Amino acid sequence: MKRLFVPLSIFLFLLVISNDVRASNDQFEQGYYDIGYKEMNTALQESTEHFKRDIALPSQLPPVPFTHALGRFNDLEGNENDGFEIEYINKDSGNNHYTIRIKPVEHRLELRKEHIDRLLKLKDGQDAVFSSWLSGANLLVFEKGGWQYILSVDKQISNVVTEDVLVDIANSIK
Repeated sequence: MKRLFVPLSIFLFLLVISNDVRASNDQFEQGYYDIGYKEMNTALQESTEHFKRDIALPSQLPPVPFTHALGRFNDLEGNENDGFEIEYINKDSGNNHYTIRIKPVEHRLELRKEHIDRLLKLKDGQDAVFSSWLSGANLLVFEKGGWQYILSVDKQISNVVTEDVLVDIANSIK
């Protein structure tokens, strides 16, 4: 009986811990689901169907760990506010936060000159704008394939996710 007690106790302990971790993870995700986020590919499909054209995503990510990648298709009043976004987050580190926002170029967001830190060139010759004016985030804004992309990364990881890393990510879109 004693031989069964130890393995059974370990099994039950691991089962309880596993359920606690899963419940914590579900609660973390639920906050995002409550504001319209869902599985990234589902949101991408909704966006593609709405815009009736494909959306190319970067094949490269920032070199920091993420625990979640969630997407959201925004279909708000009028076409100028429609867009697709992806949130890459790490539930264990609030600093590891990276966002991609994509909208049709005909409804692009314009940055004021005083908010532009640097003008850059991508490999394909397209212009890109680097901006640090937004409180808490650095942005790389560029256009590709009829879309405007806004890559945003938390400033607290800007020593790892540098301007050059954001440019590399932009260049990974095919």
